[in-house]
Amino acid sequence: MDWKDKVILISGGTSGIGLATARILLGKGAGVVINGRDVAKGRAALSHLQSLPGSCQFVPGDVSDERACCRIVQETLHHFGRLDGLVTSAGYYEEQLLENVAARDVESLFATNVYGTIYLCREALEPLKKNQGSIVMVSSDAGLQGNIGCSVYSATKGAVVSFCKSLALELAPHDVRVNCVCPGDVKTPLLSRQMEANPDETEESLRQQYPLYRLAEASEVGQVIVFLLSREASYMTATAVPVDGGLTSW
Repeated sequence: MDWKDKVILISGGTSGIGLATARILLGKGAGVVINGRDVAKGRAALSHLQSLPGSCQFVPGDVSDERACCRIVQETLHHFGRLDGLVTSAGYYEEQLLENVAARDVESLFATNVYGTIYLCREALEPLKKNQGSIVMVSSDAGLQGNIGCSVYSATKGAVVSFCKSLALELAPHDVRVNCVCPGDVKTPLLSRQMEANPDETEESLRQQYPLYRLAEASEVGQVIVFLLSREASYMTATAVPVDGGLTSW
């Protein structure tokens, strides 16, 4: 696939899976907009990515804000004049037993992980229809099966899987494909913070849960995202693809 005239918007594109995906796409010559809440982090990511062949822009914004989602898409169109793909990678993880979960925790998780995904997809619909584009959402192994100590997070990621499948059916007549990836533990700053907050969780203890006996690199998930965005995956839609080293098949 020739990526040189394609433009991809990546929420959560300043770190982790989103940043790894941006790096792969830019290496192929695509135009990429990375989005994130932290302006300093976004500028640092942009500086790192500018040595790659493609063209990159950073658009700040919090996807939990409906108006920000509209602005993020409009600024993407302003910079590049088109939109061919959307990756909704913005999200966060919180590990708590339900008995300790406050209402604000539930609202915050859903606002970013679910509402942000929905708002961005809605705002991107028309330009994606125009170019027969593609959407890839980032869910989780927790969206496919239950995980201990993160019932609310799992609920948000299960919602993403269901939303993906329903939106794919809605957009199929427009030749817009919608898929999601469901990673297990990935070596990202998010996982590092999780392990810092819970000293009992180490990379060694996590590896033991995986048939491949290792954690994923962010680029390994990014490669699957790029494939799903591409025309090489032209007959794939409404799929939830585990990228989990066999975790969900134990």
